[in-house]
Amino acid sequence: MKSVKLGRQGMTVSALGFGCMGMSTTYGPSDDEASRATLARAVDLGVTLFDTAETYGPFHNERLVGCALAPVRDRVRIATKVGFVFDDDGNVVTHDGGRPAVDCSPEHLRTAVDGSLGRLGVERIDLLYLHRIDPKIPIEDSVGAMAELVAAGKVGHIGLSEASAATIRRAHATHPLTAVQSEYSLFERGVEHNGVLEAVRELGIGFVPYSPLGRGMLTGALTSLEGLDDSDFRRHDPRFQGENLDANLRLVAAIGQVAAGKGVLPSQLALAWLLDQSHVPIPGTRRIQYLEDNAASADIVLTDADRAALEDAAPIGTAVGDRYPAGMLATLDTDAEPRQH
Repeated sequence: MKSVKLGRQGMTVSALGFGCMGMSTTYGPSDDEASRATLARAVDLGVTLFDTAETYGPFHNERLVGCALAPVRDRVRIATKVGFVFDDDGNVVTHDGGRPAVDCSPEHLRTAVDGSLGRLGVERIDLLYLHRIDPKIPIEDSVGAMAELVAAGKVGHIGLSEASAATIRRAHATHPLTAVQSEYSLFERGVEHNGVLEAVRELGIGFVPYSPLGRGMLTGALTSLEGLDDSDFRRHDPRFQGENLDANLRLVAAIGQVAAGKGVLPSQLALAWLLDQSHVPIPGTRRIQYLEDNAASADIVLTDADRAALEDAAPIGTAVGDRYPAGMLATLDTDAEPRQH
């Protein structure tokens, strides 16, 4: 797999990364042995960017990823995310309505990074993200603390996850960002009209789309909630409920027709659409077969006709339903006004 520059700060990664979250949480029970085999196969295929977070598990995913990648540490880049608050039992603290608590104060970030370093078993985190923006803390203070961690050698590069364009600009002015991570796919195109893509392109920041397959929707394999584990996040995802699901499956069918005409899988076409824009998507899977299918998307070349057909099949705003339940939706940084010190 070819390598690409992620932003302008000197970080080089594979064109397609790997999102590790599903190996520990969100989509029902998983198997560590199978996960390690899938991660090993990803390395064999040339994937070098692996994305985890302290909250995946919580904590289990960082340990899993760190252990699995230890034999090839010099060949890979590990990204993790910090900023959520945990109780003494290791559970994410939530407020009324299920909104997770966020703390991006310098003190909390320093402690969180030390925890991630220990669980990953590394001396340096290659790419550290704020998992969510803390409305109580000026972004300059949070990024300033991250810059200190870079200077101390604990972090190589820094980024933000689910940040507004205004926050991205203020953060980048404090210390150059290597990457911004947000949900983006043929299923979720909000960053095209909220200024985020415009900001990262203008500032030379790499863009990392997560959930590039719409949490499995864009594979075309999921047509109902039947068979999903009771703990599967999608049982509560608004886009997978009732009439929303019916409408969204029609969108998926339209994308599938374009894919069939090109002789590729819908998932491969969805990833190729992101790669065609020079983004670095991080699809996740527990299965080697799906991993290999995803990796093959890096070789797909889109024509102008393909792009036009996909625009017709999945224009902005077609997906129906909020992209998160209310609690998680409340953590997204959508404030266009600068926060004051």
